[in-house]
Amino acid sequence: MLHDAERLPRSAGEIALIAAAFVLAALTLAVPLAVIFSFALREGVAAYFANILQPTTLHAIMLTVVTALVVVPINMAVGVCLAWLVTRFRFRGRETLITLIELPASMSPIVAGVVYLFLYGGQGLLGPALQSSGIQIMFTPLAIILVSLFVTAPFVARELIPLMQQQGTEDEEAALSLGANGWQMFWYVTLPNIRWALVYGAVLTNARVMGEFGAVSVVSGAIRGQTNTLPLQITQLFNDFNIAGAFAAASTLALIAVITLLVKSALEAGRHA
Repeated sequence: MLHDAERLPRSAGEIALIAAAFVLAALTLAVPLAVIFSFALREGVAAYFANILQPTTLHAIMLTVVTALVVVPINMAVGVCLAWLVTRFRFRGRETLITLIELPASMSPIVAGVVYLFLYGGQGLLGPALQSSGIQIMFTPLAIILVSLFVTAPFVARELIPLMQQQGTEDEEAALSLGANGWQMFWYVTLPNIRWALVYGAVLTNARVMGEFGAVSVVSGAIRGQTNTLPLQITQLFNDFNIAGAFAAASTLALIAVITLLVKSALEAGRHA
């Protein structure tokens, strides 16, 4: 028997609303994807793969993927720790910490990039001391990773904090009373209860890392074949009037996003199976 939330639409109004939702989704999602792939393939499949296999585009793809592989796990771990601290303890400065967690989400990415430039650039606060030690951060892949960590820092914590506040501490207290240590309590009680919110936060973090432009454009220098991420490479290809190459690179970014969503949907399907 279907639950009330799962019942089939009965009235013409409900059917019209569902149809309108599908039309709007097609206009805002399917049509742009179709345009991207049609422009990318308009010179043929061979030209499409030739554009993707250009060394600078391949490097941009690899740098983008590597950045995500580094940033997502770190922010997952940091997000879990912050959510645990905020929801399981009461301490002076707790509200300030919550505000700081939200700060990267409320700050313009370009401003974040400029802040890092003022900190670690050659004329910045820490830049001269770092350079005298032979360490360069700005205009390197490390700068891209650092600024990506900053702009995506809130996503996991923002997913976990409301859920963990709603769940309370009863299950964890029961585990402790039965003799579980802290690690066992987290692994067997806390983590299963928050795993789907953690997955959603990771998906959001990955999407932001893959598509981040503003902050990365400031700290990377956009050096072709060295510090160009995929969004920066797409922009440069457009500026070079290489439209097919730009759309080929854009299609790769779109394909990565679609794969990410498919993985998320598969995980959700497994959850409800």
